[in-house]
Amino acid sequence: MTLPAEKINGPILTATTQTQLRTTIDGWKEQGLTVGFVPTMGALHEGHLSLVRLALEKADRVVASIFVNPTQFAPHEDFDTYPREEEKDIAELENAGTHLIYLPSANEIYPDGPASTLKAGKAAQGLETDFRPHFFDGVATVVHRLFEQVKSDVAVFGEKDFQQLQVIKEMVKTKDMPIDIIGAPIVRDEHGLALASRNAYLSDAELQMARQLNKVLYQTASSLRAEGEAIQSGLPRRSDDLLAMTDKAKEQLLEVGFDKIDYIESRWDRTLAAAWIGKTRLIDNMEI
Repeated sequence: MTLPAEKINGPILTATTQTQLRTTIDGWKEQGLTVGFVPTMGALHEGHLSLVRLALEKADRVVASIFVNPTQFAPHEDFDTYPREEEKDIAELENAGTHLIYLPSANEIYPDGPASTLKAGKAAQGLETDFRPHFFDGVATVVHRLFEQVKSDVAVFGEKDFQQLQVIKEMVKTKDMPIDIIGAPIVRDEHGLALASRNAYLSDAELQMARQLNKVLYQTASSLRAEGEAIQSGLPRRSDDLLAMTDKAKEQLLEVGFDKIDYIESRWDRTLAAAWIGKTRLIDNMEI
């Protein structure tokens, strides 16, 4: 007899194997319940919990996974030091209303070893891929495998990782997967900094610098919006105006203490940025 997910330390269900996961979810679906899914790498903050709450609005039951995915880290990146706080994460997911937490091992996700077997599509070109060429193949691979295991009706991803959201939407469409992908608004601190697990790496002084990123992006997005409105009104504009705006944004970030700017570019309906303070890489975006 196959056992479903187990209750540990309280009413929340946890599963460590696909068999446990499927037994529980199949039982829900036999009752006619819909399932929402929130995949995470742990080290949770209010941004992750907002995804759970949105999933609860869209589905009868919510599954969250905690899995630090090795295939989206390059050898020189922070896989070994990435924050891991499983006990705290489980408590926060329970308080947010999660019904089941999936805690797979690497062998459960990658029984043949951690290799990226799925290639990301056109949405992955440029931006992050210019600096992390391995990244979206690893994301597409792990998300596809999690989707195959969970088989949820909806899945929620944060808009802070906006290019990633587009990659996942494209993957689901290409693979014809019967799952609705929902983007959740960015959650920011009281100063406007987008919440991120890697913010824990920042010192107090670095946090003050980091909180300039959203301000510069807001100014840039506002300027680009005005530029677009002027073009629509038929006013003449030089072709290098947009490039000049993003160049100015890069200069502003360097002036306030950022060490390196990977990119500030406009794509889709957003201005997207990735920049470094010391050894910490921050990403953010602002709607135009």
